[in-house]
Amino acid sequence: MEITTENFLLIGAILLFVAVLAGKVAYRLGAPALLLFLGVGIFFGYDILSFNSPELTQFMGMIALSIILFSGGMDTKFSEIRPVMLPGIILATVGVLLTALILGGFIYGISPLVGAGLSFPLALLLASTMASTDSASVFSILRTKKQGLTENLRPLLELESGSNDPVAYILVVLLVGILSPNGEAMSIGTSIVMFLVQMVVGAIAGYCFGRAAVWTMNKINISNASLYSVLLLAFVFLTFSFTTLVHGNGFLAVYIAGLVVGNMKIVHKRTVVSFFDGVTWLVQIIMFIMLGLLVNTRSLLHPSTLILGGAVALFMILIARPVAVHICMLPFKRFSSKARLYVSWVGLRGAVPIIFATYPLVADVPSAELIFNIVFIVTIISLTVQGTTVSGMANTLGVAKEERESSFGDAFQDRMKSAFTEVDVNEQLLASGNTLSLINLPPHTLVIMVCRDGDYFVPQGNTPLNVGDKLLILSDRNEELQAQYKELGLDEVIKFS
Repeated sequence: MEITTENFLLIGAILLFVAVLAGKVAYRLGAPALLLFLGVGIFFGYDILSFNSPELTQFMGMIALSIILFSGGMDTKFSEIRPVMLPGIILATVGVLLTALILGGFIYGISPLVGAGLSFPLALLLASTMASTDSASVFSILRTKKQGLTENLRPLLELESGSNDPVAYILVVLLVGILSPNGEAMSIGTSIVMFLVQMVVGAIAGYCFGRAAVWTMNKINISNASLYSVLLLAFVFLTFSFTTLVHGNGFLAVYIAGLVVGNMKIVHKRTVVSFFDGVTWLVQIIMFIMLGLLVNTRSLLHPSTLILGGAVALFMILIARPVAVHICMLPFKRFSSKARLYVSWVGLRGAVPIIFATYPLVADVPSAELIFNIVFIVTIISLTVQGTTVSGMANTLGVAKEERESSFGDAFQDRMKSAFTEVDVNEQLLASGNTLSLINLPPHTLVIMVCRDGDYFVPQGNTPLNVGDKLLILSDRNEELQAQYKELGLDEVIKFS
């Protein structure tokens, strides 16, 4: 079946529905939901749907990664990553380069043994696509499993995965330019300059757009609160596209912009965060399904491809990643050897390597399909082996800790029968006295905030109240409270759901 304009929505709805159900199954089995999303794409791509557009997949990948990185940055507290800033940056830069070189050398040496015979530039290109850890996978798995970690490992892993894509991206782009029939080779000096420009411009642009987004959201005063989320989404795309236009790295820019926005006060923050959580899951599902649809199952299952893919995956998981991590973390003695082993293990590969593998396909690089298939196999093995053992390995190495979950989170808010109301203080309310302890309110009722002339403060029992003050009241006796309001002549009461 071909995906046409007429059946696009129907097919899309079915795929999303199946993917969500697969995600629920994955959670019960302890498997990464992203792996099941990928499986849904592979299943439907095998003799059911006809989809072969690397260009569209690459475009969708850029959109999805922009949102995922921004959302990941927004959920990361700067106070948590500050202590691990230096090791995180070194892992995200030097670590990626070392992984690419070590893995590239291995691929170059082993490829002739399975009949592939990749040149060293092609081997290095294949290694570069897989050199960075996948932010979507790391963010998703750590947060879904609610995995608590000692030694500041969680912020370290999230910082690394959120900021190491630019280095791998630049390596891939440079090598594709060299190997493409229409590409132009760059000197080492030019490549280094390009890398530095991309990183510096990306960092500056991300910070500036992040501050601009915060200022705009706090000053624009939109009557419809839902539009604030749409406005911030526009800033995400603006940050990525403008940064790319001025030769900076858009992925780094959106991650830093997310960090800035997430660590500053903005209006309707809870609504915005909830919106981005939902959109992030949506684009992750779409992205993984499209990547699964794109793969050619028959060529993927060729024995030589499977052997090479399996060998590359094992070498990367057991040797290349651990060696790179240990070298990068040598100067930081505060991390134990078990912590370093855990960082080595949680080097998850996911959607990002597969998206990077579409670049050779689009540019008609020799052996591009083989590169894509190998990356796909490595991703499946990584998500299966590493993704399912994130918690188990933490317990085995002794770096796990119980993550305290708030008793007053979303579940509490959904179940609570209490209600917030806002009332204006009138003379009738103050008839029995002008202090908080003397006003006539029913039992099980608390005045938790007072607004007076634009200033907010928490009242005490002896706090004097004035006519015109606005009170934020919490009560689990909502019916009694409403009856009391009527007796006091308080008709204009604002109720919060």
